[in-house]
Amino acid sequence: MLLKSITLKDFRNFIGTQTVVFSDDPDRNVTVIMGENGAGKTTFAQAFTWCLYGETGFADKMVMSKAVLQTMSPNDVKPVSVEIVLRHNNTDYYIRREQEFRRDYNGQVKPLTAKLTVRYKGKDGQQEFVPPAQVEYKIKEILPRELSGYFFFNGERIDKMSKEIQSGRSMEFADAVKRLLGLDTYAAALRQLRGDRAGKTTVIGYYNSQYDSSSDSRIGQYTREIERKEAELAKVQKRKEEIDEALPKIEKEIRRLHNLIMNNRKGEELRSQIVSKRDRITLNNGYIGSSTSDILQVFHRDYKSYFYKKLMLDALTMLSENEVADKGIPDIHARTIEFLLKRGTCICGTPIAEDSPEHQALMELLNYIPPKSLGTLIGEFVKDCKTRSGSGEDLFKMISKKLGDLKSREEENQRLEADIQGIEETLKQFQDIGQDQQKLSAYEKDSRMKRSELAGINQQIGALTKEIERLNTERGELSLKNDNNRRIELYKAYAERIYAILQEDYATQETRVRDELEACINEIFKQIYAGGFELRVDEKYNVTTIATGYSDFNENVETSTAQSISIIFAFIAGVIKMARSNEDNDMLSTEAYPLVMDAPLSAFDKTRIQTVCDTLPNIAEQVIIFIKDTDGEIAEKYLSEKIGKSYLFDKKNEFETYLNER
Repeated sequence: MLLKSITLKDFRNFIGTQTVVFSDDPDRNVTVIMGENGAGKTTFAQAFTWCLYGETGFADKMVMSKAVLQTMSPNDVKPVSVEIVLRHNNTDYYIRREQEFRRDYNGQVKPLTAKLTVRYKGKDGQQEFVPPAQVEYKIKEILPRELSGYFFFNGERIDKMSKEIQSGRSMEFADAVKRLLGLDTYAAALRQLRGDRAGKTTVIGYYNSQYDSSSDSRIGQYTREIERKEAELAKVQKRKEEIDEALPKIEKEIRRLHNLIMNNRKGEELRSQIVSKRDRITLNNGYIGSSTSDILQVFHRDYKSYFYKKLMLDALTMLSENEVADKGIPDIHARTIEFLLKRGTCICGTPIAEDSPEHQALMELLNYIPPKSLGTLIGEFVKDCKTRSGSGEDLFKMISKKLGDLKSREEENQRLEADIQGIEETLKQFQDIGQDQQKLSAYEKDSRMKRSELAGINQQIGALTKEIERLNTERGELSLKNDNNRRIELYKAYAERIYAILQEDYATQETRVRDELEACINEIFKQIYAGGFELRVDEKYNVTTIATGYSDFNENVETSTAQSISIIFAFIAGVIKMARSNEDNDMLSTEAYPLVMDAPLSAFDKTRIQTVCDTLPNIAEQVIIFIKDTDGEIAEKYLSEKIGKSYLFDKKNEFETYLNER
């Protein structure tokens, strides 16, 4: 998006119809509008947001010129309007907002119907209007309201943004960056496929709702259970997000208070002892967690052998006293004996007469060979018992030792916690850090509670996820018995696979974008504010200031106003630069945006003004800057080669200002 012009008609203190044409020359892409304080710079800047969104930041919401209001007679109707001409996706759009006002016979001025129109030139060169029902959507497509603050802002807005982005309250920045850098294309696709909750508005949710349970009532039961579990999972995940968002703020405050206390010599040694003991507790907790896992794993593997061992040993003792275990003859079957008895002759040729000893011996043998084969079975059982009875030998010893170690570690943790409480009580006696120590203890307690809750939530998420997978699998198996359900199962499998591929690609792209953004921001920040600092961007787009060259207390360094503003300048400029570099990427495509800044140079010294003036025009495709006349000479000196248009506010009185091109 590039701004071509703006036309104001009786908008607040701008009398009559006044037009400013902005420079869109790629080599001279800066438009400077200069004036003294109170001349109307902020009002002019607010005209953009009023035209696009019908909003202003003024306490007095009356946008009609007060000079015009004074000339209105009873029943007079006067319009106020702002029209912006801009280029978006190679098309020129004319966005016009007009608001009429009428003075009644009591002297009150009331607004009438407001009208917002968007027109453009079609492919045939003829002027066309965007249908009224689509006007708001078209403006949102060009520049969404939630993103406008990153391109239309004043010094106060910059300062606020800088504090937010360094205090962990930067979810707004994360969303804005993802949208500006094209990552929202992935996010929208992922939401369309699955969404945050189970529901019919998503592709996968739709397929889940289409199962036909007429063939098997259990399909409906599984579907309802899956929906219930997914709703529960969404609730737990929402709480996880709340904790994840809160923890960085808590940890930052812990670090701040910790640094205050550590800087106090009286508390430094005691605080070091607390840190050391906390580290030992953390180490013990890690050991307890891993050992518990080891115990469960070994127990799960060997518990059957261990508890069956006594039964098997008793069985072996009993069988050793019984003579049947070894009376079977390998590979001899009952049919063989029966054949010999019937024939009356043994294999060796010995006659087998009925009631003879030979006959009796063979009849007895039938009890121990197949199909009865008791002896063989007992033999195999004895062999198996001997093998299994030895496998659980070390289970009791191992668990006993591990449990002893766990108990020892837990008792040590209790002693360490008691020591820490004692040290914290001692620290409270120091008047200069007692209050800070109390706050620190409260924050640390809150952090521990939230981390403990988070651990439980992670277990819940894992259990719910596995349960949903199980239910889906069982429903899928039942669905294969019905042609319609089998088709739905196939379609859903395709959607799930597409979702998995997109999610993996999104994670890769998002990490790459964030790393490149961090490098880009640092490059720009060093140009604006050279030396001593570097910036880190975490996965939530919080910006941490790092003091380079220091090993201790070098994170979250407190910055001056000028440094803070430099950070937000670097952040926004980095996003714009990254957005322009993505123009050739189909999935990460985005539009160029201008920078419209109201008095951004006031917080800088002359050196910083020079670096800002040198940097921004080379990054943004278009820069429109409102500056105080006191800064004008310096700004024009450094921007002279980039200025394509220049205007001056000519203030006649409090209600009348004109814009003159220089």
